[in-house]
Amino acid sequence: MITHPPTRRVRRNRMLAVVVLAASAVAVALAVAATRDGGATALPAPIDAPSSADASGPDAPPLQPETDAADPAAADGVVPDGTDIFADVPALANLDPALLDALRRAASDAAGDGVVFELNSGWRSGAYQERLLADAVAEYGSAAEAARWVATAETSPHVRGEAVDLGTAASAWLAEHGADSGLCSVYANEPWHFELRPDAARTGCPVPYADPTADPRMRG
Repeated sequence: MITHPPTRRVRRNRMLAVVVLAASAVAVALAVAATRDGGATALPAPIDAPSSADASGPDAPPLQPETDAADPAAADGVVPDGTDIFADVPALANLDPALLDALRRAASDAAGDGVVFELNSGWRSGAYQERLLADAVAEYGSAAEAARWVATAETSPHVRGEAVDLGTAASAWLAEHGADSGLCSVYANEPWHFELRPDAARTGCPVPYADPTADPRMRG
């Protein structure tokens, strides 16, 4: 009997059967491995899958901005230029409440005259006051001369929350109307420096000291 070679279709079917058997064997091997390891076998990620560390470029998700820490200088009482007397800053929040109330009432009255109360300085920490004093000594050349402008941390009314330094417009307005609210200029060489004198509404503001060295409180 003559044996004919298998047809092309038969050969194709046999090849498919081999492939199916091989795939089945792989599936069985994976299942056995998963059972032995107590969990499913993780398949590797696609080679081109980007990690979060590699995400960049125009299509990458935006990075979250870092939170800005509070300005440590503000905590010492430093204020930026143009700070309004109604601002919520430590230099105002740490003032004596009666002084702050008088300032804000006066500022409301001054607003009717088109005057804005700008704060140059209010409460200061002891450390900030000492830095200002050191700067004044360097600028004026001696501790004696610096004392005419900057007090020590132990004697400064700013450190006690009992004084403010105001802008030019507010200082000029208070020079005329400040006594009504008990707000008085204390030093002749610092017309911007104001403190609360409650009796001023009745008796007027006292005569200013020539400078802080003439103030008995600075000798403590």
